[in-house]
Amino acid sequence: MALVEPDQRLACGLGPIGTGVHLDALAMGIRGGLFNRFLDTRPGIDVITAVVGHAVVATGENRKTAHQAADLYRTWEATHDESSLHPSGHHADTMPPNHMRHARLTSLLLLVVPVAGCAEGEVPAPLPVAPTVASPDTAATAASLRFVEITDAVGLRFTHDPGFEGEYRFQEIMGPGCALADFNGDGRLDIYLVNGQRPAGDRLYLQTPDGVFTDRTGQSGLTATGYGMGCVVGDYDNDGDLDLYLTNLEGDRLWRNNGDATFTDVTESAGIDNRMWSVSASFFDFDRDGWLDLYVANYVLDPASARCFDLAGRPDYCGPDRMPPAPDKLYRNLGDGRFLDVSAISGIANVAEPGLGVLCADLDGDGWQDVYVANDMARNFLWINNRDGTFTESAALAGCAFNRDGAAEAGMGIALGDVDRDGLGDLFITHLRGETNTLYRTQSPGVFEDATDASGLGMSSTPFTGFGTVLADFDHDGALDLIVVNGAVKRRALIAPNTTSEDHWRRYAEPNLAYHNDGSGRFGNVSAAAGAICQRAEVSRGLAVGDIDNDGDLDLLTTQLGGPARLYRNETQRRGRWLIVRAIDPELGRDALGAVVTVTAGGNTHERVIQTGSSYASGREPAAHFGLGEVEGVQSVVVRWPDGMSERFSGVRFDTVIELRRGDGTCD
Repeated sequence: MALVEPDQRLACGLGPIGTGVHLDALAMGIRGGLFNRFLDTRPGIDVITAVVGHAVVATGENRKTAHQAADLYRTWEATHDESSLHPSGHHADTMPPNHMRHARLTSLLLLVVPVAGCAEGEVPAPLPVAPTVASPDTAATAASLRFVEITDAVGLRFTHDPGFEGEYRFQEIMGPGCALADFNGDGRLDIYLVNGQRPAGDRLYLQTPDGVFTDRTGQSGLTATGYGMGCVVGDYDNDGDLDLYLTNLEGDRLWRNNGDATFTDVTESAGIDNRMWSVSASFFDFDRDGWLDLYVANYVLDPASARCFDLAGRPDYCGPDRMPPAPDKLYRNLGDGRFLDVSAISGIANVAEPGLGVLCADLDGDGWQDVYVANDMARNFLWINNRDGTFTESAALAGCAFNRDGAAEAGMGIALGDVDRDGLGDLFITHLRGETNTLYRTQSPGVFEDATDASGLGMSSTPFTGFGTVLADFDHDGALDLIVVNGAVKRRALIAPNTTSEDHWRRYAEPNLAYHNDGSGRFGNVSAAAGAICQRAEVSRGLAVGDIDNDGDLDLLTTQLGGPARLYRNETQRRGRWLIVRAIDPELGRDALGAVVTVTAGGNTHERVIQTGSSYASGREPAAHFGLGEVEGVQSVVVRWPDGMSERFSGVRFDTVIELRRGDGTCD
């Protein structure tokens, strides 16, 4: 039985622990001081998160055990540096006795964990991918997802500038977002990239007919100011093109699209006056008047005053618990180009938590748009629309404010999708290292249950901090798969030798995660086989999805802190047919954000929501993509429009992009 270094563990994975192994019994066997010397080494401590997490999965222990192990790991790595290691690999100082007691337990777990795929003495090539401890079906799905980087080939050249000057300013660790959308109406997706230090500038890239992206920022009129965080798209003036809202550290901006991918700053004339630190935003029509309103998730107040240090006394980035939370903003569209701040009268401003991710959809099944907010180190919000211009915060009652253990987590990004194909949209939230990402499965409209462990999405996410995330059917088998991009917010030990991040950011770099859905809502971790998107460690933040090359499958755009934006083409082997639907309301002259599209094909029913704001600080094209599996035809497509009316469309073919226009179907 081999003991492996941390990077070897990443390459080999960990085999199953016997079901008879229990943590209490193991603790009794090591109280005599066994393994003290081993636990003074980096390998001894670096296995804590993965091994204890594996024990939790195998034995069914409570997730809090793994969370405690992760807290111990973070404490150790915050107080130890590579420079303090002796040549033998041991530290000059030792861990406190209480830490040693818990760590010895972990070391014995390591000894009873057979290493899968590594013979005694074998040293495999290190892979910067997550341990596969939470995905026993990984081997069966290892070839399911594959992405190839095409950034350089398509002319996309952008490097994020966080403005790091050694002061560890809070905002440096939080951005940036991105958007994939057709800004000039030519049928090809374009790219918007947010920068931190605005003298370096945001960039707008338009796609040419040959698939190359050209920087058209100078011609666009976009002169973004302030410290950038994120963006979202939506046609707020109902003129048929996508406008752009930018979230900032101080002072958001609204840019009206002139119809040709040139933009006019209408922030002041539109009545937008959000001076707080905002990160994510979403357009939606909460009052059903046909005009898109706007929800803005704000983070914390007075971030400039905060200075924080790790346990070793070194400067590091703060968390939101050091500052008061900022209340969110809700703007009602008046229909004449102006917005009215209704945050107070709607009830949105009555409570405040540090908001990072936001998603708008009908989450309780009453036909009116609600709002879900992922809050950082605090309970999440579920704002239920009362249909009278007010909202009621109901997350705790609905079961999606806390995790299964009743604990608030550090919410970052959000994805919505029906992962178990029961006709109900589920919520997936990314979280801080030491927590698991969380899947809230919808039991009935407006009622959620934490199904993270049952879905296989728990322990593989514990070693990493997740930000942008997407639920999409990447292989067209009819089930939604999952991508999570990661990057730490606190200094950590180097996770992989081949990180491409600059020196300062290397201590925050983490690999991304890819999961394949087996069709029942059970996910296998296929990161090791997913290609370029999971092969390097970076400080990833934004993630947007869209069909870049118009071939019917979904590609990915990511952003990194202090690093390049990256574009990935989907080269996953297809397992079925596909359909992309645009839902257009001719009377409004725009895409019907909030519409629910239901496709029936091959006896299966698939449901998607038309939306542009989700993930983390990022925007996407207002289109619904469906993988259909191996089917002979599409039986029907039903669109439930945002005002509650439904229409059925027949004669729809697969493997095509189709625009469904309100009034062309039959009332359902």
